[in-house]
Formats: sequence, structure tokens, C-alpha cells
Amino acid sequence: MIAAIIKGLGLGVLLAISVGPVIFAILKQSINNGHKAGYIFVAGVSSSDIALLLICNLFTSLFQSALAHQTLIAVSGSIFLIAVGIYTFFFKKVAVDDDNNLKEKVFRKRDWVAIYLSGFFMNMLNPGVFIFWFVWSAAILADSVTYANPIQYRAVVFGTCLVFVLLTDILKVMLAGRLRPKMTPRNLHHINQLSGLILIGFGIALCWGVLQFGDHLK
Repeated sequence: MIAAIIKGLGLGVLLAISVGPVIFAILKQSINNGHKAGYIFVAGVSSSDIALLLICNLFTSLFQSALAHQTLIAVSGSIFLIAVGIYTFFFKKVAVDDDNNLKEKVFRKRDWVAIYLSGFFMNMLNPGVFIFWFVWSAAILADSVTYANPIQYRAVVFGTCLVFVLLTDILKVMLAGRLRPKMTPRNLHHINQLSGLILIGFGIALCWGVLQFGDHLK
């Protein structure tokens, strides 16, 4: 199964280094709210990848139906990104204590759930992720028939890919955790503004791209 592991690592690298809003959201979440929030956000992202992968492999007709509505999904995703970006840029406040140092936030259970869901839907509503899993699920399915145990082959490929991506996301959270103690309220405010602009830019680019070229992709 060495070939399956190598292919899984290749897919993991492709997915991990693809530039998208999730990368910046993981860093922003971790720097703003701490490593635990970053891990919970990553858990949401990873859960959506697993859900999409299962839909691709077990419910092909359902996934194809979702792809038929890719314009609606893209517009919904872009609105979500733009809304989060506007909130982050204009309304996200940096909590400080009486000495003007960063204040540790106290999160309730519903706050953790909200962070998890934001990671889940930010990844789920990205048509690029949809297409990635659809294309590679079909390719690996076709490739697996040449092996004695095709189910095991697919499980190793996709399992390796998901684990690799999860580990790289955890490394991003750890990196942000090292930077957080060095952050001043002013620096964190600028990071929030930059993150907001990036999310707005991704949202606009996503919507424009699908509206301009969506018909050619059908």
C-alpha cells in the first residue's frame, strides 16, 4: 500500500498548500482567540472535508445534484465570506485589560460551537473544495479497480490525505500560538483588518468568478 500512501500524501499537499480563506481564518482564529479556538475551528474544517468525501464516495447522485447548484453554493459562500470579512474589518474589537494588554477571553459552550460551525461552513461552502473532492474521488475510484482490494486502497489514500491536511492545520495553529504572546493590541487590530480585507477579497473573487465562468463549467 506504499503507492496508496504516496498518492494520499500528494493529495494532502495539494489541499494543504492551496491558497484559500480557510488558511487565513485558521491563523486569525488562533491569534485572536487562542490555540483551543484554533483547534476547534480546524476540527470544523476537517469535519466538512470528511463529510464531502463521504458524500462523494457513498452518495454520488447527491453530490452531483449539489454540483448542479454550484452557482448558488458559490454565491452563498461568497456572501458568508464577505459578511465575516466586514465584521472582522469594521466591528471586531480587541479585548484589553486595564494595563492595555491583551485580555484572555472566557468562552461559553455556544461560543465553541459557533467557532466549530464557522470552520465547517467556511470550508463546506467553498466550491473549490467541492470540485477537489469530486474530481479526485472519481480519479481514485477509477484507479482503485486495478488493485486487489480497491476499498482498502481508497481508504488508505483518502485517510492519508485527511490526516496530512489535519496535521498541517494543527501546525498552523501552533505557529499562530507562538506569535500570539508577542502581539500587542495595535498589531492584533491591524491583523484583524488585514484578515477582513482578505476574506472580503476572496468572497468577491469567488462570486465574480462563478458568475463569469459558471456557465462554462456546466
